[in-house]
Amino acid sequence: MTDKTTKVAISADFLTAFAALPRQVQGKVTEFMNKFRNNPTAPGINYEKLNACRDRKICSVRIDDTYRGIVVRQEETGVYLLLWIDHHDRAYDWAKNKKCEVNPKTGAIQIFDTVVDQPEIAAEKGSSLFDGVSDRDLVDLGLPEELLPLARSIASKEEFYSQKSSFPADTFETLSWIAEGFSVEEVKELKEQEESLISDSFADALDSPETLKSFVVVEGEEELRRIMAEPLEKWRVFLHPTQRKIVNKKYSGSARVLGGAGTGKTVVAMHRAKHLAVNLNDKERILFTTFTANLASDIKDNLRKICTVEELRKIDVINLDAWVSQFLREHGYPAEIAYDDKITRLWENAVASNDISDGYPVSFFEDEYNRVVVAQEAFTLEKYIKATRTGRGVRLDRKKRLEIWKVFETYLNLMKEQKIRDINTAMYECRLLLTKSNSETRYKHVIVDEGQDLSVNGFRLLRAIAGTEHEDDIFIVGDAHQRIYKNKAALSKGGINIRGRSSILRINYRTTEEIRKAAFALLNGISFDDLDDSFDTGDRCQSLTHGEAPQVKRFANANEEFDFLLKEIKALVSNGVSQKNICVVARTHKLLDDYISQFTANGLRCYEIKGTKADDRGLEGIRVATMHRVKGLEFQYIFIVAANKRIMPLASAIDHTDPVSTQETMTAEKCLLYVALTRAQKCAYISGYGQISEFLS
Repeated sequence: MTDKTTKVAISADFLTAFAALPRQVQGKVTEFMNKFRNNPTAPGINYEKLNACRDRKICSVRIDDTYRGIVVRQEETGVYLLLWIDHHDRAYDWAKNKKCEVNPKTGAIQIFDTVVDQPEIAAEKGSSLFDGVSDRDLVDLGLPEELLPLARSIASKEEFYSQKSSFPADTFETLSWIAEGFSVEEVKELKEQEESLISDSFADALDSPETLKSFVVVEGEEELRRIMAEPLEKWRVFLHPTQRKIVNKKYSGSARVLGGAGTGKTVVAMHRAKHLAVNLNDKERILFTTFTANLASDIKDNLRKICTVEELRKIDVINLDAWVSQFLREHGYPAEIAYDDKITRLWENAVASNDISDGYPVSFFEDEYNRVVVAQEAFTLEKYIKATRTGRGVRLDRKKRLEIWKVFETYLNLMKEQKIRDINTAMYECRLLLTKSNSETRYKHVIVDEGQDLSVNGFRLLRAIAGTEHEDDIFIVGDAHQRIYKNKAALSKGGINIRGRSSILRINYRTTEEIRKAAFALLNGISFDDLDDSFDTGDRCQSLTHGEAPQVKRFANANEEFDFLLKEIKALVSNGVSQKNICVVARTHKLLDDYISQFTANGLRCYEIKGTKADDRGLEGIRVATMHRVKGLEFQYIFIVAANKRIMPLASAIDHTDPVSTQETMTAEKCLLYVALTRAQKCAYISGYGQISEFLS
């Protein structure tokens, strides 16, 4: 068995190479790795020196007659690093110029190609991309000294991004910030590097957060098999130092994490749940909640990939509406929660039963009730007359409030008569029940994903569920740029204090920089909150990958658009892209049904992602989804279809009651397009026919 001082670690590159192997070979590699993890010094491990390799610590291990693993040994510290796996000739070629060292400035283990031939300095050809940065600063930021000539030889951003594989992963990330115009001081601030003693020991370096974003120390066979089962889902294994710091931190109370689409907020929330679950006793539990049932289903499915059975047993994953319904049912509450048409009919009846002098639309009364009455708990006429209406576009004097209150009274009576509740009223009454009940309904920790979608009533309920403020009580992640529902609330108004306990994720792991910029441009000129009482500009974010800008295509009619989609998708599939990595996104279900029929008729299998369950990645077929359903997911290729006038924005979704309501609903439609576009990892297409969406003109 492995000596307790021995450490075996796997690199992210090893998992990438492993994923490309034939399935039968993967089985052999997994068995070898388990044997290797148990005892890397066992006689059966055939280490071979690589005479052509410049780094004498690097050697190969035999998997079978054809395949070799590339390993680094530091026997004095008992560390063994698995770096690469491939056919023996390709593995040796990969290792030939590699070097593995602990960076003396950052303490991170770095793998990089040594420069065989000194490149021509860009200054001799013209200006260098990094002219404004001194050699000392580049080295202090983690660039190996021997790569200084390479860095100085690069003349443009395009050349730099094409040289990505020549730099250590952490160095490339750092230099990409500088390439995009950030100063050395800003980059140092973004890195938030902690002061620590740095040695050349790999054992010490494996404790460094900088190392752990690209290496994982495998502790047991169960963990090893979970990692090898899905090697490309690296979010399960590797955390960026800024993410790891947030996940492991002790907070004196509630905490909030902001970040744009693709920055890993949900990943952080899930790893936070795992981290907290480890230290719970048998009776303590965590509530992991979000706004919609489908997102809760996706989260539960992904938590299974990172948690042990015991950890998962301590985490209740459920969307907040479902939790409210479950709680009320358990306490014998005599009403069901109703949505959409049922609630609209109640409001229509309430309005029709009263003589209102001004002809406000039914939606006005529903919004007024949710945003003023419920939000301020103004459930009496006296309280409603005194309630503030900041942000409401229609001015109401006392006389008009008296008239409107009669509609509210009728609505409340109709809910009681028919034994139904809208969700906001149900949350309010749930909180009243909760405060009177015993503490067994409360949780030690509450974790909230997509916090921007919750109402002030939802935040108040979470505060009651978590109990009085205590260490690590509520952890909320969100992004106002992705607010696609009507709710808008400040945490402080819900009794959740996050002052001094806020973090921002700035690195986009999902989309290319070109897609990120194009999506963010849709929101230019719109002010967004930080889920509390300040603003979130969202402009200090950076993607680590590059590619083409989203392609916007306009066609004369629907048939031309479909012909384009069919040709592009079939070309992707013929080039080896799995159908499940392609998603077609439409604004409405009705539109989606039309595309499904046409794809099916043309021999393409479709798998519709519905709101009732998680996407089953084991099933083949191109994915199709509405814009709302695709939230929280990601695909290599996204096709946003029917981006036509009156569909995007959807005419029926725009509230014309007053200028404020019109602007809010228009912003929500832009956010919906932003969300759909930022699901793409590699490439995004937006197509429409006839008159194109005003968002794209």
